[in-house]
Order: sequence, then structure tokens, then C-alpha cells
Amino acid sequence: MYNKVSICGVDTSKLPVLREAQNEVLLKRTRAGDNMAREELINGNLRLVLSVIQRFTNRGENLDDLFQVGCIGLIKSIDNFDISQNVRFSTYAVPMIIGEIRRYLRDNNSIRVSRSIKDTAYKAMQVKEKLTAQNGKEPQVQEIAKELDLPVEDVVIALESVVSPISLYDPVYTDGGDTIYVLDQVGDRNDDRNWLSEIAFKEAIKNLSNREKHILSLRFMQGKTQMEVSEEIGISQAQVSRLEKGALQKIRE
Repeated sequence: MYNKVSICGVDTSKLPVLREAQNEVLLKRTRAGDNMAREELINGNLRLVLSVIQRFTNRGENLDDLFQVGCIGLIKSIDNFDISQNVRFSTYAVPMIIGEIRRYLRDNNSIRVSRSIKDTAYKAMQVKEKLTAQNGKEPQVQEIAKELDLPVEDVVIALESVVSPISLYDPVYTDGGDTIYVLDQVGDRNDDRNWLSEIAFKEAIKNLSNREKHILSLRFMQGKTQMEVSEEIGISQAQVSRLEKGALQKIRE
């Protein structure tokens, strides 16, 4: 999916690329109200959007959706760019596109997280990028927390809250047609004991008489008292008690 040429019906291999001088001319015309220039400016910078969304391909998001959201960020950067500043358009547009995509990912997360935690996560990701650019390596959580003047625990919770959940049926590894899924790597210390106990229990139930099964069903599935059971099946409460205890003893054994 990540190597697809056509995104949102656009053949990305044929996208035009505008030089900075061309961007400047079109931006001035756009500010003068030339809608044709604005359209040309958008189409001429779609490759910029394409380059940005490559950073988010490991999240499992649909590229078509990311591309559309990135285009919104591009349009916003075109409409808000100050041509009087001595700044390259791409320098201004890239953070705008990234921000739009991050907001989409943050708000579109299937796990609902409070706005304050999302805002902390967004700030933490910005600081992470800044420190990475400054130091040439990814910062530790403690460094991010220090920069934000927040407890490390708050930063960890915030960053974890915006991580996209994965399916238990997502493939982890494939070798010769044999696929290992996330589910295959999820364990429980009681797994063996649980399924063995379930098998043993089912086998024990099979060895009970029909009357014993009926009594246990009435008592423990339907929640009836021994007196109610005795009236329903036509025997004394003492007999019900004796049969119930005998059935439970068989199961325990």
C-alpha cells in the first residue's frame, strides 16, 4: 500500500514540482485574488504533501486519508503564508502539513483520550522533533519532560495515549506461508491451567447422571433453592441435598 502510485485518484509519478521562484510568483498572484494561480500553487506542491505523509506510513493509516488531510494543511499554509517574510514557502508549509496530519491522527484515534492529555502529547512530539534536530539523536523521555517542565509519568502517559492500537490479528512475521499474529504472542500465566481445567470439568460433567445434571443446572444456572428444586422434580429436599453433594464430589475428584 505504501508504494502505491495513485493516491486519491492522483498519479503521484506525474506530479509537477515548482521551484521557489515559481512559488513566489504564484503566491503574489494568489494574494491578488487570482484563483487560477492558487490552484496551480496547490497542484505544484502536492509532492510536498506526499513527502510529508511518508513519515506517518508506519502507523497503519490509509494513505489516501493522510494525503487528503495533508492537502488541507497545504491549502492552509498557502492561505496564511506571509509573502513579506524572508522565508521559503516549503519551510512554512511542511510544519503546517505535519500539524494537520497530527491533529487528524490525534482526534481520529479509536481510543478516546482527554483533550489535555492529547495536547501534552502533541507538545511532547514537537519537543522530541526539536531535540532530535538539535542533537542528532532521539531524546529520552526525561529530556522531553524537562523541556516541558512536566513529570516524566505525565509525558509517558500522554505519548502512549496517541499510539494507534493494533489488532490481535495483525501479522508479526511470515515465513514460507506460516504467519505469526499478535494473538500468537499474547500469553497468560494461567493459560495451560485454564484450558486443562475446562477440559477436566467438561469430562467430569459427562460422568454425571441426567438427574444430577438437572439438579446442578437448576441450582447453579437458574439459582433455585433446594426446596424449589425438590418441588420441581418431585423428590424431598434431603434427596436433592444428597444428590447435589454427590455430584459436586464427583466433579472435584
